[in-house]
Amino acid sequence: MINVTSAEQFDSLLQTEPKVIVDFKAVWCGPCKLIRPRFEGFSTEWDYSTIRFAVIDVDEVPDVSEKAGIRAMPTFQTYFNGEKKGELLGADPNKLRRMLDELAAA
Repeated sequence: MINVTSAEQFDSLLQTEPKVIVDFKAVWCGPCKLIRPRFEGFSTEWDYSTIRFAVIDVDEVPDVSEKAGIRAMPTFQTYFNGEKKGELLGADPNKLRRMLDELAAA
């Protein structure tokens, strides 16, 4: 799990890793706290060795969240070869799992 703390780090991640999922969250967000253990579990539960899991606190890295168009928390975005592939607003673990399956198959 990568804790992204700058726009430069985020850009580098998307340039160097072919498959990335990002959890845009905030410390004050209740649903973010509820889904966090599932997101962390997904990063180790299955063999997603080719998918990099990243977390961005929207309050700590506002320039990245603005550029990504984040409107609600939590928001999960998947990236394939640096391009946004999918987005999920909300804390639905089943939809998050499907999103990861789609990224893994890409």
